[in-house]
Amino acid sequence: MKRHLPYLLLMAAIVLLDQGTKALVARSLDLHEYVPIVDGLLSLSHVRNRGAAFGLLSDWDVPYQSVLLAVLSLCALAAIAFYFLRLPAAARLPRLALALVLGGAVGNLIDRARLGYVVDFLHVYWRRYQWPDFNVADSAITVGVALLVLDILRSPETSPADAKPGIDAAAPTAGRID
Repeated sequence: MKRHLPYLLLMAAIVLLDQGTKALVARSLDLHEYVPIVDGLLSLSHVRNRGAAFGLLSDWDVPYQSVLLAVLSLCALAAIAFYFLRLPAAARLPRLALALVLGGAVGNLIDRARLGYVVDFLHVYWRRYQWPDFNVADSAITVGVALLVLDILRSPETSPADAKPGIDAAAPTAGRID
């Protein structure tokens, strides 16, 4: 448990920051209001995302959509948490990455369970190009996934001998009869 504490604190910090910023936005801005922060690049907004990350499936019109997405989120959370708990203590980067993903997923799941939608409030755009609105939880998930990809890219490839102990990777296998 002690080795998980820093990651649990990070997850909790993400959830608190996410929920706090969403509450502040919901209290301060009208729904669909946009306030420029950096003109031509960044605005604060107040939108409701009934779909998945970055508005995917938001036009999806199925009964109990928020319940279905919440259940899928819970399943994904359970799988990620299981994987996180099985990682060795030395795997710091993947553990950090998964802590970011878990914290973000919990933050958005709280919204979905409590409100039936996720509050998004950061709007990035340039001229006519616009990125879907997002929030602190989405940012944590994105950074976590990017760190996982970085970890995969920087990890040395395992040889077939590493994958199957006791088998000589250099030994030819084509045409061999055992």
